[in-house]
Amino acid sequence: MGRTSRKRRSSLATRMTVASAALLLGGGGLVAVNVYASAHEENPAQRGDGAQQQQQQVATIDCPDVGNGLSDVPDAARSEVDGELATMDSQITESYQRLAASRDAAARDPNFVQNSILQPLKERRSTLIDRIGLEISRAGGTAPEGMKDLAACTARSAGTDGSPPAGSAAPSAPADGGQQDGGQQGDGQQGDGGQQGDGQGDGQQDGGQQNGNGPAASDFVDINSVQPNVRAPRNQRAASRGTFTTKCGRNENGKFNPDNVIVAPGVSNGAHHMHDYVGNQANDAFASDDDLANGDTSCRNQGDKSTYYWPVLRLQNGTDENDAQADGGGKDQNVGEIQTPASVTLKFVGSPAGKVVAMPRFLRIITGDAKAFTNGDANANASWSCTGFENRQLKDKYPICPEGSKVVRSFKFQSCWDGRNTDSANHRTHVAFADPNSGACPQGFQAIPQLQQRIVYDVPPGPGFAVDSFPEQLHKPVTDHGDFINVFDDGLMKRVASCINRGQRCT
Repeated sequence: MGRTSRKRRSSLATRMTVASAALLLGGGGLVAVNVYASAHEENPAQRGDGAQQQQQQVATIDCPDVGNGLSDVPDAARSEVDGELATMDSQITESYQRLAASRDAAARDPNFVQNSILQPLKERRSTLIDRIGLEISRAGGTAPEGMKDLAACTARSAGTDGSPPAGSAAPSAPADGGQQDGGQQGDGQQGDGGQQGDGQGDGQQDGGQQNGNGPAASDFVDINSVQPNVRAPRNQRAASRGTFTTKCGRNENGKFNPDNVIVAPGVSNGAHHMHDYVGNQANDAFASDDDLANGDTSCRNQGDKSTYYWPVLRLQNGTDENDAQADGGGKDQNVGEIQTPASVTLKFVGSPAGKVVAMPRFLRIITGDAKAFTNGDANANASWSCTGFENRQLKDKYPICPEGSKVVRSFKFQSCWDGRNTDSANHRTHVAFADPNSGACPQGFQAIPQLQQRIVYDVPPGPGFAVDSFPEQLHKPVTDHGDFINVFDDGLMKRVASCINRGQRCT
């Protein structure tokens, strides 16, 4: 997919359908609301068939994230292990798609999901887990104990809070190797009113895109009902107070792909959702560090060839995008019209506790968790708000903004580095978040310039948009995430750190 998607104005009928979706829940009845339906589509809640009833019982497949537990993988085994993990993601996607296509059969047979979907998935995952252990051992490492326990997946209910079905327990995610809670940065916390819709939605279908693929009306909240909740540590005397802003555009040239060269290098469609890219134009699944270093950049300062990418945001107005039949798009249940951001701000800031050191070239950072709906929100770190209301931030709800206000996504990346590695096996443990109260880095880490991204969209008010996601993550806002690879020229990165340490505002 290589074009800029032009925003097309939705019809009045479509906008009324989208904007009124949340109101349909007001009566407290068990109504399945399709927030993605256009005015010309049938609402599956009106059919009353058995598939709809089953859809209310099982919404998605919940699998432990094996990658999070792999903190010590020898370098010689990294590429093979990354490939196996990407295959696991594909297996989950295929199983979820079978679940979505088999709701009639599941409604007739209460054992269908377990016997025909979950058990075969467990067997395939067990084989891959064995391979991962063998690859680690061959490279001289030791596979973590208990990995086989991560093979089994469960069926997850359609409750608005993401709770599993009655009588079953969702598997706990493996340890993440000490990664600090990305959701405790102050700006990502949910305020009062963030739970609005819960209680109305108990027992409802948690979805509506295609076969309940989400999001639900209860995933949206009126920003006016959220109390101010932004907190930040105070600057200490030695704080580095400067900023460096790099201007790299809004992806006007339409660079998209469903790859993720950090998590799944060498694997086409490794993300199973479409990414917006700004900065480096050579980024795809097969890009090496040399490819990135020699690539073109959309950044005004040509010394910044870094790559900045995030899941696209789509407007559900009944208009298909040109990836409707493509990997990462319609084939992975990401449908709707991709929105070009109204603005993108990329700013590097200092530490409230002291000076920063220059980032190493090719440092990789992922913030947020693309699988947070099933993993839990320990690593969730995206914030949602509206222009004029940015002292009110949401982590697990999309905002409904008033007329004249725009939707804002923001990411504050990890700002502490271990001083040695540009990546780690689980892509998390080589960086960390500063303490949310003092702003200090954990012991053994040093402060680096913190990347802060602010992405603004001009979309119609109401629950009519969502970010792309892995299919089984149901387009939940908590799954939003951002990726960054530092490809600044060494001299320019030193100037970034110096500017920040001197308290200047530079571009």
